[in-house]
Formats: sequence, C-alpha cells, structure tokens
Amino acid sequence: MKQFISAISVVVPDYDAGIAFYVGQMGFDLIEDTDMGAGKRWVLVAPKGAVETRILLAKAVGDEQVAAIGNQTGGRVFLFLHTDDFERDYAAMSAKGVAFLETPRNEPYGKVAVFSDPFGNKWDLLQLK
Repeated sequence: MKQFISAISVVVPDYDAGIAFYVGQMGFDLIEDTDMGAGKRWVLVAPKGAVETRILLAKAVGDEQVAAIGNQTGGRVFLFLHTDDFERDYAAMSAKGVAFLETPRNEPYGKVAVFSDPFGNKWDLLQLK
C-alpha cells in the first residue's frame, strides 16, 4: 500500500492573490483552477517538478477562517520548500520580491532562510547537505 499527502490547504484572502504570489512570484505551476460554483474554486499550485504534494489555495470564508490567514501554525514556519540549488532559488525569489525574514544561514542539516508569503505564512527555503 502506498499513501502520500496529495494537497495541503493554505487559507488565502482571495484566489487570484494566492495565484499571483505562488505562480507569479514563487514560480510555482498552476495545476488546476476549476470553478466550483457559488464563488468557490478548486485551485492547486505546486513547485516546478513536484509530482505528489500540491497546495490547495482555499479562500477564507467567515471570521474564523479570515483570522487564520497567515497563522495556520501559530507563528511557526508552516511549509518547507526544498531546492537542489539554494543560491539560484534565493536569488530568483528575492528578485521577484519574495520577503525573506533573515539572511541565509548554514545549519548542520543544510542551508536555509525563512521567508513569508504576503499573507503571513512562514516558509523555509532549504537545501539539504
């Protein structure tokens, strides 16, 4: 039996704002954008070359979901973007306005820098040793 996580929901204020950041600035692929009716869409994005896990952009509905935007993990790093070339991706993301919260650092496990999406979610850009 094989199992894997196919998608992780990220709550965003607006589908198009999510697409603009993840596809436009991060360089992710837009996998699917399907109108589900009643103002809902099924929007999947993924890093280039990713084959399993996707990010489902979920538009916040109601006060509770709006309050969760950017704080789905209580302020901790939420997602970890692994790369095979840290310098290339750090430079490309920085050039497109991705907000890094620190300068890159070397850790025993690899090179890492924390960045934030425009909604407040913290990410690690990470190249393992």
